[in-house]
Amino acid sequence: MKRLIYPILLLFIFISCEAIFIEDISDTKVILLAPTNNAEVVTGSIQFNWEEVIDASEYNIQIASPSFNQANQIVLDSVTTSSIITKELDVGSYEWRVKASNSGYQTNYTTNSFTVK
Repeated sequence: MKRLIYPILLLFIFISCEAIFIEDISDTKVILLAPTNNAEVVTGSIQFNWEEVIDASEYNIQIASPSFNQANQIVLDSVTTSSIITKELDVGSYEWRVKASNSGYQTNYTTNSFTVK
């Protein structure tokens, strides 16, 4: 019985220590690369890119039309581990935003607007 208690105790200590070492990314800003703010892009398949945030494990990307304050439609609300995503969009005005997160923290959203012609 004692042989079983020690491995379980070590496992518990390891799991507890892992939670202590989660990096706080809440003050980090996600840098949006494309489409840039106020960009005009051609209708069709649009590639959204942002810089990876160190210690982030996933990203939440949202796209709204025409904006988040006056959203007629949320076109995309997705979680991804990549820093790039492609979406087909029709002609119109849009805003897109991304926030990064890990198991303990998340950044604020960074937002850009763009127009599809």
